[in-house]
Amino acid sequence: MSDQRDSIAESFSQYGHDKMNSDEAKPSSSSRTSSSTASWKRRVSTACLACKKSKRKCSGTAPCENCRTFHRVCIFDESLDQRRRVAAKRTADELSYHRDLLNDIFKLVREADETKALDLLEIIRHNASPDELRAFINDTLSGLDTSSSRTSADAASKLESMRELINVEGTTPVFRRKVMDIHYLCDEAPIKVPARPWTQVTGDDDLVSHLVSLYFTWDYPFNAFLDKDVFLKHMVNADPGSQFCSPFLVNALLSNACYFSEFSEAYVVPGDISSKGCDFLAEAERLRSELPLQPSLTTLQGLLLLYERYAMSRDDDLGYVRLHDAIRMGDTLGLVGNAGPKITSEQLSQDMDISCRRTAWGLFNVDTMIHTGFLRPSLINHVNMRRLDRDHMLDQSDWMPYPSHRDTRPSYFSLYFDESCNLSTISRDISRSMFASRSSILNPQQEQSRDVLYDRLQRWHEMLPEIFEWEKIPPYLMLLKMRYNALIINLFSCFPGSDPSSSAPSDEPQTPESPPPPSPDDHVPSKYNSIELTQTAARTIAHLARIHRREFGLHRAHHFALYTINLALFAMIEHPAFDVLDPDFLSLVSALSVVASRSALGRNLFHLFRQSVRAKAQGGRVRDSNWVSDELKEVLDEKAGSRGHGRFDEYASGLEKLNEKEKYHGIPGRGEGYGIQGYPGLGLSDMLDRYESLSLGKDDVFSERRRRRSRVVGFE
Repeated sequence: MSDQRDSIAESFSQYGHDKMNSDEAKPSSSSRTSSSTASWKRRVSTACLACKKSKRKCSGTAPCENCRTFHRVCIFDESLDQRRRVAAKRTADELSYHRDLLNDIFKLVREADETKALDLLEIIRHNASPDELRAFINDTLSGLDTSSSRTSADAASKLESMRELINVEGTTPVFRRKVMDIHYLCDEAPIKVPARPWTQVTGDDDLVSHLVSLYFTWDYPFNAFLDKDVFLKHMVNADPGSQFCSPFLVNALLSNACYFSEFSEAYVVPGDISSKGCDFLAEAERLRSELPLQPSLTTLQGLLLLYERYAMSRDDDLGYVRLHDAIRMGDTLGLVGNAGPKITSEQLSQDMDISCRRTAWGLFNVDTMIHTGFLRPSLINHVNMRRLDRDHMLDQSDWMPYPSHRDTRPSYFSLYFDESCNLSTISRDISRSMFASRSSILNPQQEQSRDVLYDRLQRWHEMLPEIFEWEKIPPYLMLLKMRYNALIINLFSCFPGSDPSSSAPSDEPQTPESPPPPSPDDHVPSKYNSIELTQTAARTIAHLARIHRREFGLHRAHHFALYTINLALFAMIEHPAFDVLDPDFLSLVSALSVVASRSALGRNLFHLFRQSVRAKAQGGRVRDSNWVSDELKEVLDEKAGSRGHGRFDEYASGLEKLNEKEKYHGIPGRGEGYGIQGYPGLGLSDMLDRYESLSLGKDDVFSERRRRRSRVVGFE
């Protein structure tokens, strides 16, 4: 193992030396560009009407040389220029003008008095031109009373707030229309990369640039286990032999990015969300099978991307397999683990050093987040690479919510990544102290450890920079705070013996693996109120989800939001005084309906949630409410199924996967079918068990993990 690490470090160092020499030998891009430009004559972008008709070469400026020679009137009509970019921009400008005109017409009708509205109608009936309409509208709007406008705006704002709180957004998948609209015509991917030679699935540079831009906007910042600048620099260079970009890595990345895309090209079967990115996934798996046995940085990064992809697929139990493959490779490369010599920055080129450090800590963040989230002990105990500077110049850059047209905001990315690593260190200690055994009863030592760990979480939160409390922050900062609150729920809601209230007998149906109810004599007192802490954490997640929804929507929320929102909902359901009409609860249900609808896994989890909340039998209160939408009533009312087929009934499709597992046999059913589809309700721990099985799989990996835990990653 030591010899292998030495050889890897030597190859990293030699690569940096060879790359520096090769770069010095190449002429600069600016010199090549200037010499190339000098050898070409200026190209004419368009021709006048007379030259087009006579098919003469036009000089391109009015009056052109031909028109001056023949004494003709020189006319340039740019509307006839049908080149793709020019025509698209012209069409976009025209659509933008007419869209603004239509919006102002609506504004005038809403806010002006009846006389002005009738005047507008009369002008339209007399075939007024758009310019005449625009002049009348501008004159009318400028004279509107500002106070009445403000009152109208306040009313509209309150109405929108209520809709965001309790209504369910559209749950049908959206993808790009065949008829182009203004938003797609104006779409300009901020990252430009080539499709070839990286993927054989498509040769469309625009599509690949769109997907890569989506990945680095919505997915990458949360875990960041590769370095964006280094990766993009080598992808643009289009060298498939690069140590920082490979076809396997790119196809794995594109498969993940399809989750965030509304383009029809992201689907293998249009409209089928389970088919998103499957062609890139198949290509990535094919390339993985052809990789050499020697581990590499790009292979490790690609494995982490595959873990993320399988975690959302539902149909494959490969999530944990790919994650464990990545952890083994990280140990082999010397990035994590306690055994053997460590790689130092002095051995590596600058690109390799920053990439290794980013990947090592990104791997650690993923390991602790996943294992703690599913109440498992984490595997990685130690990271061998130094942290990146939290005051890195990247924090001077802006984050842009591509492809929306909302304003950019400061990224604070380096600061976020460092605080994420700090939280992961606490998360690692939580998982090792609290979840090493599967007992649901705390022993006195665990009770004391839990209080100490919660104190550490509090100190971490109190020491966050002030900017983390702002609402105008990128979504990954909101997700970090969601993760903090999810850890509180994990810490205080997974041991029913830790609360006196949990000792009461439950009338909930028992699964084959449900633990026996704890005895009051087993209770160990704590200085913290578990119920109060978990409910506060759940409500904070609801607040953060509302901010995320207001600022960016939830259609492209990172899939970790699915976990935290689901966790918060089950924490609220388990409260002894659960109220189905609680505004925070309804807000979370609405948010879950949006996030869950974007993947097959999410739809299955939404079905399990619906069954669980209906088991509380509070549908009567929902039916009598005048301000709960019909969509939410269908979710929350246990009698809604008797009124016929509903829009959410199909979300149970695919749960047969759990019925095939022997451990779930014997679960009582309700209504049609049997097993998990008709199961009338789950508790939080049981929900996490099903969530884990559906997303990551686990039956085939944990016995192996226990055997190699101490020798692979230094798990003490």
